[in-house]
Amino acid sequence: MTGQPSFPRQYARTQRFTLGAPRSYTVSPDAARIVFLRSPSGTERSQQLWVLDLDEGREFTAADPQALLAGAQEDLSPEERARRERSRESSAGIVGYATDAAVELAAFPLSGRLFVSELRAGTTRELPVPGPVVDPRPAPDGRHVAFVAEGRLRVVAVDGATTSDGGGTAGRVLAEPDGPEVTWGLAEFIAAEEMGRYRGFWWSPDSDAVLAARVDEAPVRRWWISDPAHPDREPARIAYPAAGTANAEVSLTLFGLDGSRTDIDWDRGRYPYLARVHWSAAGPPLLLVQARDQRDQRYLTVDTATGATRTVHEDEDEAWVEPFPGVPAWTPDGRLVRIADEGGARKLFVGDRPLTGAPLHVRAVLDIGEEDVLFSASGADMHDIGVYRAWFRGSGDQGGWERVGDRPYPTVSSAVRGGALTVLSQTSLERPGTQVDVVRLDPDGGEKTLATIGSYAEEPALTARPRLVLAGEREIPCAVLLPDGYAEGDGPLPVLLDPYGGPHGQRVVAAHNAHLTSQWFADQGFAVIVADGRGTPGRSPAWEKAVSRRLAEITLDDQVHALQALAGSFPLDLDRVAIRGWSFGGYLAGLAALRRPDVFHAAVVGAPVTDLRLYDTHYQERYLGHPDQEPAVYAENSLVTDEGLAGAREPHRPMLIVHGLADDNVVVAHSLRLSSALLAAGRPHEVLPLSGVTHMTPQEQVTENLLLLQVDFLKRSLRMRR
Repeated sequence: MTGQPSFPRQYARTQRFTLGAPRSYTVSPDAARIVFLRSPSGTERSQQLWVLDLDEGREFTAADPQALLAGAQEDLSPEERARRERSRESSAGIVGYATDAAVELAAFPLSGRLFVSELRAGTTRELPVPGPVVDPRPAPDGRHVAFVAEGRLRVVAVDGATTSDGGGTAGRVLAEPDGPEVTWGLAEFIAAEEMGRYRGFWWSPDSDAVLAARVDEAPVRRWWISDPAHPDREPARIAYPAAGTANAEVSLTLFGLDGSRTDIDWDRGRYPYLARVHWSAAGPPLLLVQARDQRDQRYLTVDTATGATRTVHEDEDEAWVEPFPGVPAWTPDGRLVRIADEGGARKLFVGDRPLTGAPLHVRAVLDIGEEDVLFSASGADMHDIGVYRAWFRGSGDQGGWERVGDRPYPTVSSAVRGGALTVLSQTSLERPGTQVDVVRLDPDGGEKTLATIGSYAEEPALTARPRLVLAGEREIPCAVLLPDGYAEGDGPLPVLLDPYGGPHGQRVVAAHNAHLTSQWFADQGFAVIVADGRGTPGRSPAWEKAVSRRLAEITLDDQVHALQALAGSFPLDLDRVAIRGWSFGGYLAGLAALRRPDVFHAAVVGAPVTDLRLYDTHYQERYLGHPDQEPAVYAENSLVTDEGLAGAREPHRPMLIVHGLADDNVVVAHSLRLSSALLAAGRPHEVLPLSGVTHMTPQEQVTENLLLLQVDFLKRSLRMRR
């Protein structure tokens, strides 16, 4: 690979320029400390625990994995590996932590061991407990830490004291598995992969009880993930709930530190999905539960004395209902905070009162204060994602909303708030990386920047130059990238569509680094188009839900519509058009090559979902329904069924299928079945298996060389000079 451009190498060794950048912030309520993670350079994977002391104006490390492990390599348990895969975590070291309410104490696992850091002093020590430890979380008062080890939910005193029941200094078991496939305190596959719920237990505000999820995977079908490159190794046995099959059974129990136990009761037959749990001092525990068909979800309160639940709100939708980050939750005065679709807009509600309206499209609740709600939303420009605040009482109770950290240019922003301080993260097209500021928000509006958290991330070797436009009569958001140095009169360029193009995957955003790989492909001689058609988030509920039961038709049609609409404004050679994608984008690329060869002339099909019955229940049934009830919908939208292949047209188009053999999310069977179907139909194609690679391809060499191999295939297929 000597002489190849330097960007693929840099992109790989910096883990997409994320290493060295600060992340995972917690703000102390006394406005004295900001806790965060950051690796020591732009190429070192091991994340450290850092503290910004605002009184002294200095940053220091509270925990360094290299020192704590004395230079030894991490040893990750299968449970920890699964957690990292579900959250797409490819770093090492301290990849997550939790604190007490005062942000005086942090707990984290490292190589299966439990560590706690005193954040004021910056000291860290190990608590000797049975392991391997997963997801340790301090009680709000900081006196105990609860954690999971081998499916058991355990609790240990931070000061090393013997527990009152004689459990010893290593703590005691709160919940013991009562079956071979039962775990306590962990999120099941569906919750973590599809609902964004990565936790399985929650402390009471008074630190005297833990609400824990019991997960029984006995009903779930078992699959085997093998590594053909190592035939001497046993395959991994996983519980995978494919569409139409049984899910894990999930229930909740409240465990008191005094030894009491109360089972939580709701109609789990009708509402089997536990999407969210919230417990704060402002009210009783809140649950968000969903029906299997996801057209109905209920907000429940829990009576902690009896375990009974009561419905406080219900959402229904003909297509599907959505669980959103940060909700449901309580305001300090006990009103329900939620996000819901109403009147064609996605709105923020406190009680029955909407605090927002069009053109804002609310995405997540970030924090709830005494008088206001901090949230993220996009406006009329979908690529501009900002942090906003809306007041529900006090002097700002006149209605409306205000943007935080407003810039003269679009951004992609997020925030974490604690007390009077907010950590505001902002990216833009104007510069690479992320600007992270600590700001003080005035009660009635306005803000003041107090400090900036530095980044050690590397500067990219190239500059992304996307033009963000709306394409065609559908006004499809697009980013168009041309080669560096391209001038008018140089002639039309071969075209590469580079979409994700599906649910939960907005790619046309005001963030420089988000367009780096597309720019690199452009610099290899392509006009690159990234199009967010219907089904992608950020515009409106109707835009997202247009794909219901028509996933293949709608998403592919919008890619074609965007391409043809942009041809009148950009130098596009429509006789040489390729498409590449991963995951849903891989599915979309496969659709393009098979069903629209009149438009597309080559495709890179990465980790595609091809047989839609093989993907998981929560995702697939949301968009296509239950396969036993709507088999024709699955057949029409799949790539490998007779009905799906019937949509394939002549002529044959070159197709490179890429898949990681260790993928436990989109298993390699998808690509193997596609290859078999193509072979049976006499359609030439290439298959690139990636040994030991999962769905997120974290390996450095794989990331680098995969970019280079794709360019080689595309140039060869489009008969470009190489």
